[in-house]
Amino acid sequence: MTDLPELTGQRALVTGITGQDGSYLAEHLIGRGYEVWGIVRRCSTDNKSRLREILENPATANRLHLVDGDMCDSSSLRNAVNASRPHEVYNLAAQSHVQVSFEVPEYTADVCGIGALRLLEAIRECQPDARFYQASSSELYGKVVETPQTEETPFHPRSPYAAAKAFAYNITRNYREAYGMFSVNGILFNHESPRRGENFVTRKITLAVGRILAGKQKELRLGNLDAQRDWGFAGDYVEAMWLMLQQDQPEDYVIATGKTFSVRQFCEQAFAYAGMPIRWSGEGTDEVGTGPSGDVLIRIDPKFFRPAEVDLLIGDATKAKQQLGWTPRVSFEALAEMMVDADRCAE
Repeated sequence: MTDLPELTGQRALVTGITGQDGSYLAEHLIGRGYEVWGIVRRCSTDNKSRLREILENPATANRLHLVDGDMCDSSSLRNAVNASRPHEVYNLAAQSHVQVSFEVPEYTADVCGIGALRLLEAIRECQPDARFYQASSSELYGKVVETPQTEETPFHPRSPYAAAKAFAYNITRNYREAYGMFSVNGILFNHESPRRGENFVTRKITLAVGRILAGKQKELRLGNLDAQRDWGFAGDYVEAMWLMLQQDQPEDYVIATGKTFSVRQFCEQAFAYAGMPIRWSGEGTDEVGTGPSGDVLIRIDPKFFRPAEVDLLIGDATKAKQQLGWTPRVSFEALAEMMVDADRCAE
């Protein structure tokens, strides 16, 4: 980051700052002259790799302050709010992997659901004028009742993660209506980047591409190839988060590209870009994807199927376009290629 603006006096507190969205948001806010505070959960291993560029740059290191905290611990959240005295709070912390939420449902509910409540209470008690952003999710729609999904589409969560996010969504609205707090939900559809966690399907695909090219992996195992998602670039989506907190009135917004692609199509885009176009054969769990040489590169593994599948998500971000002036910049094709390039270089 170069040519930074002067500090504006604005302070932001970000939970989940070490994650994909948190790191992009920190860069965005610092680029706008903010002083950024981030809550970091204590860990025995280094969990700040996505923030390294900020922390190791003398021009930005003094604009980012990290404090210990945990979404499961109210006192640590109050301490973070008191230390930072933020004008804006962005709650991005979550156990955000849907499949994992079936394995640790109670923990997921505690972090994603009750964690949001703990943070709202800390703000209400310590910094009630701060503006609050809650990272909601398109997974709320689950078994969709209409396509595309808008701010008015009813929710039908299909996982412990989505159910916990539904609580967080509603408690955010409740604090807005009950206490007059500036608290908003961003219902973000899938957003990816080279910083995406390695256990998420898009990153799993592009990592496999890099490793197969490097001779370190033979094949990729996936679950439901026909699940369709509205995929955008995380760097675009954090700008929408910021824009929501700059409005005169607090409202909730869908953030999406308005286009949907299947896991199968993401595979085809990523492998073809790397010079390995995929040919499909077989049916059901016996289906395989072979490369130009005839080697099997993709197999179906039933262990990756969800207990309750979400088949199709596609968002209508008309409200965000009209009221926030936000539109996505990075296309599906460019996103897949960006991620392949990053993981190919890493290998």
